[in-house]
Parts: sequence; C-alpha cells; structure tokens
Amino acid sequence: MTDVGALGAGAEFDAIRLMIERWGTRARGIGDDAAVVALPRGDALVASVDTAVEGKHFRPEWLTPREISYRAVAAALSDLAAMAAKPVGVLVAITLPERWRENLIELADGIADAVDVAHTTIRGGNLSDGSELSITTTVLGATFKPVGRKGSRIGDHVYVTGRLGAPATAVRMLSEGKTPAQYRERFARPIPRILEAVWLAGRGISAAVDISDGLVADAGQLAAANGLGIALDAALVPRFADVAIDVALSGGEEYELLVTAPTDLDVAEFEGRFALPLTRIGVVTPMAAEPVVVTGARVGSLHGYDHFSV
Repeated sequence: MTDVGALGAGAEFDAIRLMIERWGTRARGIGDDAAVVALPRGDALVASVDTAVEGKHFRPEWLTPREISYRAVAAALSDLAAMAAKPVGVLVAITLPERWRENLIELADGIADAVDVAHTTIRGGNLSDGSELSITTTVLGATFKPVGRKGSRIGDHVYVTGRLGAPATAVRMLSEGKTPAQYRERFARPIPRILEAVWLAGRGISAAVDISDGLVADAGQLAAANGLGIALDAALVPRFADVAIDVALSGGEEYELLVTAPTDLDVAEFEGRFALPLTRIGVVTPMAAEPVVVTGARVGSLHGYDHFSV
C-alpha cells in the first residue's frame, strides 16, 4: 500500500493522484506541506536541486517523454554521487504545459525509472501550469562523511569512472539528423554512480566531482576548490570507440565521477564489482597559470558547458 495522505478535489490533485498511483510504493509520505525524512543517527543530510527546461536542456524531438523525465532526475541524483551520499528521497516539481498533459503517465514512469536505479523513493513535489515543460528535482541523501570537492593534495592521483564522449557524440549526430546508434543509450539514460561513489569513499578518495560540464571543465572546478592544479594525460582518458579525444575531454552530461586519491585505487576490484572501468588519468600539481594542463593531445577550446554562454 502506498504511504500517502488524502488529497483534495480538483484537476491538479487528480493529476497528482494519477502519478502517485503510477509510482506505487516508490512514493512515500506525500500529502503534507513538506517531506519528513528520518536519518540514521550521526549521518549528514546532503541536498541538491537541478532543473531541466524544454528547449534549453533537452529537445523533445530527440527523446521520449519517459527519457526526458528520467534524465532530469538522474542528473540531480548524480550530485549525491559526487558527495558519496546514499539517496533517501527525491522531490519533483513539474511545470506541465497543456500540450504535454497527455504525456503525464510517461513522464511519471521516467521519474520512477530513475528512483528505481538509485534505490530511493519519491517524497513529494509540486505540479503547475506553464509555457514550457520544466522538471526541477530536489534530491536528499545521507552520508556519515561527505566527500566534496575540497581535500586534494599535491601528488594525489586523478581517476575517472566509465568511458567518455558518448553523450556529446550523440548530441552532435542528432543535430546533424543522424542516428546516434551505440551512443544514444548513454545520452538518454545516464546512470548516477552512487554505489561506485560509496565504494570509492570507502577507499579513501580525497575529493570528487561528477562530470556534468565536461572532463576538463569539472577538473578545473576541483583545481579551483583546492587552490591547486591538475595535469591530465589525454592518452589515458577512456573513451567510447570512434569518439574524438577533444569530445571526450570537453563533452558534458557524462555523469561519471572524477576523483582524486592519495594512494593507488584497486581498479581491477572496481571493474569486477561494477562492470565499469576506473582509470588513472592524471595527477594533482601545484597551482599553475592554467588550472588544468592536458598533455598528449592537440585540442582546441576545452571549457565545457556554460549555462550562460552566448
């Protein structure tokens, strides 16, 4: 039985009831003015919020409604992975234009898919009218010791999970009217690396960030947080087949983890456990003129995605 309170009459609440019915036991405690989440004693609450807006963060012609809502929630959950926090719930606020209302079931199913992947539940949210579809996800997580971006030291090794370049390659191919083939799944259904992050935290990583804006751009965020530099060897960066190195270095929406560690990590154990590569690609250095120095490749601009770029 779904743990939700009684809702009043009206079209808005009818839509909410429809989603709750769709979510089943994935929804808990919905019906009050705010969510209540009990935490294990001694844990820290970790919260983050992320918004996906039609025309800015996704194009409806490239993705199904179910994929759109899945990606929106998965992107927010990836922020918890970057902190090595286990999810304890999500809140989802949807701006739903009239032209999207026939897709409400598919949108609800995509949200359910994302919380299933992260082994968490939907704790509430908001539903409103508007001119463009927008999905804002607030994620709540718990961890005894958050990792964060600050903590790297000179000489720490730099590691990345997974292989890079597929999402950006898929976007380029879709923009050109081509079928992205093997790259589409990584673009349409990114996996927040939550269990992987918990494993890494248990092995003593010193800092972490998820790669949402591009490898070099997010490496720059780690460098800035620590007042240090990062040197990357492009020849070591793992990438999908036929992906150009500049795409692997600068492409966004990867949602893999970039971490630093003071000692060698057991990459064989990691891959055996998660069926995912963990690759050492660089080292933390003293501060330099450029926060991130890339060797082994001749590439152009590597600034990554900027929400306010012209």
